[in-house]
This record gives sequence, C-alpha cells and structure tokens, in this order.
Amino acid sequence: MTTARLPTRRAQLLLGTLLALVLLLGGTGPLHAQIAVMVNGEPITNFDIEQRMKLDALTGKKDINRQATINDLIDEKVKIKEAKKFGVDPGTSDVDQAFGGMAQRMRLNGDQLTKVLEGKGIRPETLKQRIKADMVWTSLVRGRFKESLQVGEKDVNTAVKEAGETADEDAFEYRMQPIVLIVPKGAPQSDFEARRKEADALRERVTSCEEANSYFKAMRNAAIREIVVKTSADLPQPLRELLDKTPVGHLTPPEVTKQGIEMVALCGRKATTVDTPKKREIRDKMYVQKYEAKSKAYLSEVRRAAMIEYPGGKEVR
Repeated sequence: MTTARLPTRRAQLLLGTLLALVLLLGGTGPLHAQIAVMVNGEPITNFDIEQRMKLDALTGKKDINRQATINDLIDEKVKIKEAKKFGVDPGTSDVDQAFGGMAQRMRLNGDQLTKVLEGKGIRPETLKQRIKADMVWTSLVRGRFKESLQVGEKDVNTAVKEAGETADEDAFEYRMQPIVLIVPKGAPQSDFEARRKEADALRERVTSCEEANSYFKAMRNAAIREIVVKTSADLPQPLRELLDKTPVGHLTPPEVTKQGIEMVALCGRKATTVDTPKKREIRDKMYVQKYEAKSKAYLSEVRRAAMIEYPGGKEVR
C-alpha cells in the first residue's frame, strides 16, 4: 500500500493563492494582467500600485517609481502580518479614528478628506491601509524592543557636551492654571476688546492662585481649569520665556483665542533635574535614530522570511 505524499507548505500556499486569485478576479481576464506580486498568499494588484503612486504624488513624495511603490506595498503586507502574530491588529474604528486625526491636522474632517482623495482618483482605503501599517509597526517595534530603545542619561549628557551645550542648563517645573474669559462665537471685535480690558484689570488685582480661583469661579462667562504641571522641556520657548518673566501667583498677559481671552495663572515655579529643552531634543533625536535602525533591521528580517512571488515564478526575498 502506498501513502500519498503530503503537499509541501509551498504547494499549499500556491493552491490557496490560486483560489484567492480566482475569487478576486471573478474568473475573468488573464491573472498576470491583474496581479503584480503575491506576498504570503495575498495579492498586490496593478490597481493597488496605481492608487499608491497617485497618493504618493498627492502627498509630495519625490522620485516615485513603480518598483519602489511595489516595495512599499510589500513592506506593509509583511508588517501587518507580523503584527498580527503578536496580537497587534487595530480594528476598523481605530484606523478610521487615525484617518480623522490626519484630516484634523489638515483642518478638514473625515468626509472632506475623503472627497479630496476621491477628487484625485484615490480611494480612501489606499490611505487607510498605509495608516494601518504605520500604526501596527510602530506599536510592534516599540513594544518588542522597548528596553533596547531606551536612551541612557550618560549617552545624553555626552551628546549634549558634543553639541557644545551644558548638561546642567537650568530647567524648571511650572504649576499653571489656564483661565479663559469666554467670548461667544460670532461676537463682534468690540466684545473681545472689552474682555481684554477686563483681563488687564484682573492682572493688576490677582497676586495668588487662591485669589485667581476666587475671582474666576465666581465670574460669569469665565472658566479656570485644573492645575497642570509641565517642565521646561515640555513647553515651547516663547511660553517658557513668558512664564519665567511672570511672578509666581500672577497672570500672564491676555491672549485672544477662539474661546475668548485666555491667560495662565502661574501657581509655582521650581528648579528641577529633569531634562532641559536641549537634553530633551537630543534624547528624542537619539531615540528616533535607535528606533529607525531597529525598525529597518526587523523589517529586513521579516521580509526574508516572507514568500514574495512575481508572476512567472520569480521570487524575491
């Protein structure tokens, strides 16, 4: 009696791939005219490539060419598959939320961004696929290699000195309470000016955060937020300089915003040994360098383990 030889992993994969292609294409047209490359049994079509090239052009990417685009799409396929192995698999709502966040940074909403893309002949799913791949890969690399990505204090201090800075530059911790004198949306400019004068008068009277709470909690159309604590490294330079000039217990100069007239009550300022702005900048730069090196090496490893096949039997690893 003979026993039939079990199919190899490659034969099983190719059989599944063929079935997937038939279902994908509906049995019409030559397969090689539609499929550009298979990645672990998942197709990347010519249409996918065209869509991505349009998206790259829209986002200002330089030196766009077909093979580079194919490589980007292959990378995304293997990233998403590798992430799933470790349970990193965001749902549709997570991707949609990230899509909406991107739209907000462009001062649009999700529907408006969709219309912009469609106006250029790009499906929103093309961008969402790229967003998903970036999300899962960042989460995976940071999660798996958390310890090796840490930047030591000694390395930071050395880099600071090499940059010609001093490691013991003054750094402060600020305790602040944001305050807003509310001006209704659509109000005339005169209302803003009136509230600004009101804010200037209050700045002369307030000499402590206790007084600020007493005044603004009792005032109509005004709000005082909970205390927030930030260090020098957390704040942009203009705000740091403004807070350093403001006596503790007093209010910063009023600023016009969409909500009305805003100020900050400085409740405390003390020296701290945490990162200075320069140290934070260098630490972040060193972290990014470590992350990019680890990401590149990891992706290369994952790609070598993937089955990447072109029509005609050409295989690339």
